[in-house]
Amino acid sequence: MPKPRWAKGPKVRVPIPGPKARAIIERDEKVMSPSYTRSEPVVASEGWGCYIRDVDGNVLLDMSSGMFVLNYGYSPPRLIRAVEKQLRKLTHFAGTDFYYENQVELAERLVRITPGSFDKRVYLANSGAEAVEAALKCVRWHTRRPRIISFLGGFHGRTYGAMSLSSSNVLHHRYFFPLVPGVSFMPYPYCYRCLFKQTYPGCDFLCVEFIREYLRRVIPPEEVAAVIIEPIQGNSGYIIPPPEYLPMLRELCDEHGWILIADEIQTGLGRSGKMFAVEHWGVVPEVICLAKALSGGIAPIGATIAKAEVMNWEPGAHASTFGGNLVACTAAIEGLRLLEEKKLVDRARKLGDYSLRYLQEMVEDEIPIVGEVRGKGLMLAVEFVEKTDRRKNGTKERDMVIQTALRKGVIFFRGGRSALRIAPPLIISREELDKGLSILREAVEEVARKC
Repeated sequence: MPKPRWAKGPKVRVPIPGPKARAIIERDEKVMSPSYTRSEPVVASEGWGCYIRDVDGNVLLDMSSGMFVLNYGYSPPRLIRAVEKQLRKLTHFAGTDFYYENQVELAERLVRITPGSFDKRVYLANSGAEAVEAALKCVRWHTRRPRIISFLGGFHGRTYGAMSLSSSNVLHHRYFFPLVPGVSFMPYPYCYRCLFKQTYPGCDFLCVEFIREYLRRVIPPEEVAAVIIEPIQGNSGYIIPPPEYLPMLRELCDEHGWILIADEIQTGLGRSGKMFAVEHWGVVPEVICLAKALSGGIAPIGATIAKAEVMNWEPGAHASTFGGNLVACTAAIEGLRLLEEKKLVDRARKLGDYSLRYLQEMVEDEIPIVGEVRGKGLMLAVEFVEKTDRRKNGTKERDMVIQTALRKGVIFFRGGRSALRIAPPLIISREELDKGLSILREAVEEVARKC
């Protein structure tokens, strides 16, 4: 599978959307659910590596990995070859009622790479939301406790249980009440915009003290089954907690007998420069939820990996017809081999450190619409502010930067109210990374002059 000749650039031949793209978008608007959040008018035709080609022949450098799924890039040859071989043998077998080796091998690999030296069990699903649903049901079944603690700004999916644990956007809840009961939201340590108007490190961790006060006044701690947290909040703009926070949360869980669930759907499998983001803080959760990059975008898959004594529910308590599909498992196994053999986790760390230094120059050069840059590994964000008030969310400025970059042939993704997320495939070359970052800076400077 040689690299196609078009897969270099970026190269914008016609304004986006071009005539063919507009025609497809018009058809889409007549038949597709309006609930989809189509952020930019890009109509894809084919992809390779870090590039996507649209139906009008524009070649775009994707610095968002197909919504953080394509850690191995578009059309990864090894995964495609493995899947083609599987397709010729068997496409589906009822893994909830019978057995096949692909599920077992994938589960063995996930058990081996996840934090914790204890015995583990794996539930295979079809998506990140399903992985979270499984975790929610599992911890309630195991503990017989009804309550869950989650965090403001967290996003765990759009199915009812996952949605009930989420709080990144009121749109996700509007008109869907009543939600799954028993969920309480705590402040996430978003130090750049602290809810308590404090400054780290002199804040006395009021975000942790708030939880303790809530336990004294509102939530009986013995009724709490688990805490679910994104080690780095994804949908809200790659918000990174201070070093002490997750260890403090782990201590709180141990104090009250709570299960810690780490939602690593976006952060897992090397994206943060560690195999799992919780490893940055030496924290070991009892449950980890995975999806997005697991099968390299080949087929839908999610996974819930739990301490064996926690995932002790009875047969029939939870299952899925298509969870752990043969094709998805095959792609996931080959992807994990690739991740290890090519040392992509370490590569993400090194390229991420380089990128963060590059982005930091925009702060040092005092570009007036740039408030903060942050990141770990190839999981980076730029927080935009208004030029006239650097504490106000620069939503308009952020959107203008994304649109300007797209016109120049580079895709970036929104995060939170005013952040831009940078998350290219882990296989991106230094040359491609430099190109993407330089176009981002050009776009930021151009927008700063206009605002």
